[in-house]
Amino acid sequence: MTISRPVRFLALALLAALAARAQPTIKLGEFASLTGKEAVFGQNVNKGTRLAIEEANAAGGVLGRKLELVTEDDQSKPGESATVVKKLISRDKVVAILGEITSGRTLEAAPVAQAAKIPLISPGATNVEVTTKGNYIFRVCFIDDFQGTVMAKFARESLKLKRVAILSSVSSAQSVGLAKYFRERFVAGGGTIAAEQKYGEGDKDFRAQLTAIKAAGADGIFVPGYYAEAALICKQARDLGLAFPLLGVDGWESPDLIAIAGAAAENCYLSTHYSPESLNPVVVAFNERFQKRWGVASNALSVLGYDAAMLTIDAIRRAGTTEGPKLRDALAATKDYAAVTGRITFDAQRNPTKSAVVLTVKNGRFTFVQDVHP
Repeated sequence: MTISRPVRFLALALLAALAARAQPTIKLGEFASLTGKEAVFGQNVNKGTRLAIEEANAAGGVLGRKLELVTEDDQSKPGESATVVKKLISRDKVVAILGEITSGRTLEAAPVAQAAKIPLISPGATNVEVTTKGNYIFRVCFIDDFQGTVMAKFARESLKLKRVAILSSVSSAQSVGLAKYFRERFVAGGGTIAAEQKYGEGDKDFRAQLTAIKAAGADGIFVPGYYAEAALICKQARDLGLAFPLLGVDGWESPDLIAIAGAAAENCYLSTHYSPESLNPVVVAFNERFQKRWGVASNALSVLGYDAAMLTIDAIRRAGTTEGPKLRDALAATKDYAAVTGRITFDAQRNPTKSAVVLTVKNGRFTFVQDVHP
């Protein structure tokens, strides 16, 4: 019996489709704070990461295979990150790790990924030490020396502040580093550090530190920390009559900051990675897709999650394989990648050179103030 050409073509196409469907998925691991103290961070990053995977799969996947995201919740707990990353590598056989948004939990997990020769790409771990943990560790965000410098320059040149106090967390490597970079740049710019006070993450009462800052004659406070403490610091500062600007960093960027602090968050400023108010067509298009998928507006955390995932997928495509060493090399060779947060080229330490933006809280919402370039 002779099989006609159209029938043969259809049969071959069907076999090819079945073969592609039978291909195992490419597993990407994600660890994030989906519950616990910084759950807002992890949940926002996860939305961006999932959108990236969904869009990549809708476009046919990568290397002829679909992508599968395997997510572990580190519960915002110290020590949990290394445990869940070990699971992702040994149990789930992921080819790359996405996460974490915080520097402390990324620093915990980085040695695990490095030892296994599995690339780890952090969306937002800004501590300078993160990528020093090994040549398999990458990030898509700017780093703390730049962020601390940005806020010192903004305080001195844009806000014209002269005597700024620093209120930093003793339990966060990121906070300690940011305080150092801010101090150095602010003093170099002719400013004075009026006072330095400390707190521990999870603290609720900051009145003693704020009273000392008030007595020191400060005209502003730099608080390099997370939104949970920052919101209470804003409220208690206003209660003590401190109406001057409070300055923060990307860890402030959460709707909960405004929900908790209320009107006390007005006249506060923070550095971050992205503004949804940008008129860049890439940003506008991303915002539309994100809003349609999740029913909420995007923010810096969600877009960094998206960029980290999409850059990793692009590297897999360029590597032509999911083998750890070759994927690592493809990531390291990333040049001028068009991410939503700006073009990414990795330097020798696997850090991107990127811009920052400064936002303020105005009428109960985060509002764009200015771009700050390297």
